[in-house]
Formats: sequence, structure tokens, C-alpha cells
Amino acid sequence: MIGRLNHVAIAVPDLQAASDQYRNALGAKVNPPQDEPDHGVTVVFIELPNTKIELLYPLGENSPIQGFLDKNPSGGIHHVCYEVDDIIAARDKLKASGLRVLGSGEPKIGAHGKPVLFLHPKDMNGTLVELEQV
Repeated sequence: MIGRLNHVAIAVPDLQAASDQYRNALGAKVNPPQDEPDHGVTVVFIELPNTKIELLYPLGENSPIQGFLDKNPSGGIHHVCYEVDDIIAARDKLKASGLRVLGSGEPKIGAHGKPVLFLHPKDMNGTLVELEQV
């Protein structure tokens, strides 16, 4: 059901410093920051030949990323995102197998402009998993 690894998301305490590190030290293509108010984050995508890295920084007072950074002040891996062909079919199959979908269970539009869902980390070996329809 899952396809390619779309991205690995890393919460960072300093978005500019993290972007500069990927650009200057690692020579990666770093896209400009984009605010995602529906998700409470500012994101920067780092393009790699085989996937992307998504840098996450809190946007607004109720950002879920702020809570993550409060517990992990240096930042860290926040989630992994896998591609699916049909997000509703994937959701229904996962729910039928006992996995919990976060939020209302209805897809939201993610940073790539495509429908996304998140699976509860307690159901996925301690890892927050995002599914993105491609």
C-alpha cells in the first residue's frame, strides 16, 4: 500500500541555522521557508536525489512543534512521510486493522498541496507517520 519515502521531517530550534547548515555544509538544494498555518509550522524542504528532508519550525502559539522542541531542545526527527495512491482507501484499511488516525480522520492539505493524514506513533513503533496522496 505505501509507496516511496516522501520525506523525513526534522523539528529544529533555529530554522535559518538549520537551512544554512544543509545548504553550506552539505551542499543541498534548500527551498525557501513556507508557512503552513493549518498545521502550525513553517517548513523548509531540502531536496535530495532520492527523497526530501522537511525542516519544521513552530508557527504560532499553538504549534505542535513547540511542544516537541520543549521536550527536545536541540530538535530531532519528528515524523516520516510515505506516499500512497489513494489516501481514503489507505485510511480505511489502516483503521480496519486497528491503527489510529490522528485528528478527525479526514485528510488535510499538506505542505505539498496534497491530502495528508497522520497515524498515531503508539501504533507505529513510536514513530509519527504521515501519509501523503500522490
